[in-house]
Amino acid sequence: MAEFGKTRLWLIKCRGNLTQQQVANKAGISRSYYAEIESGNKNPGVKTAKKLSSVLMFDWTIFYKS
Repeated sequence: MAEFGKTRLWLIKCRGNLTQQQVANKAGISRSYYAEIESGNKNPGVKTAKKLSSVLMFDWTIFYKS
């Protein structure tokens, strides 16, 4: 699991040219919640992790690996 407070650079790279707002809209979450996930201050629940992975094309379990 990612350490809290550690920016998830891999997530920023996956986002590419999309804005945080665009990713949040596609995943059905608020931009502020997405920003907290990206910054490492929050871990998403399984449902949200799966939504984000679907939008950004990565394996959702990465959020829970140490």
